[in-house]
Amino acid sequence: MTHILPLDSQSDSAIDALLDAAFGMDRRGRTAYTIRAGMHWLPELSYAVLDDDGVLAGTLQSWPVALHGPDGATSPLVMVGPVAVRPDHQSSGLGRAMMDAVVRDARAQATPPLMMIGDPEYYGRFWGFSAAGTGGWDAPGPFEARRLLALIVDGGTLPDVGMLGPRVSRRVA
Repeated sequence: MTHILPLDSQSDSAIDALLDAAFGMDRRGRTAYTIRAGMHWLPELSYAVLDDDGVLAGTLQSWPVALHGPDGATSPLVMVGPVAVRPDHQSSGLGRAMMDAVVRDARAQATPPLMMIGDPEYYGRFWGFSAAGTGGWDAPGPFEARRLLALIVDGGTLPDVGMLGPRVSRRVA
């Protein structure tokens, strides 16, 4: 049975080691890292899974990001990922269990829309993520438009156009 824990129950070094094992040491150069630059993952939507020996076997991080429109409007989004499973535990259902948890919890919390860069066939089939509403979105780095996915969890709508980036609050002086 899979036991999902809050990600903040794990050390930063254990999380980084798992991410390096799952995605390689060059993972920080990916576009997703630029989109969420300077943000800290959301504790209420980030998870860990331990193996039978109590060692970290999987993580899922969710991030506060936004679509910054050409008119200056900012639409909040929650970026899901990376979904990482230690290589010796891949294909064991850990990633799917964490994805079930994030979609369930995001719906319960009525969060802004979820978005991710991922495989549309997989994430669409199981959770309903789609590139149908993201055609006007851009990202600060290379990406395949078909892999830029979103899922509305609060009954709202997706923003039409803009550049993905960190969700920052701007103070008015």
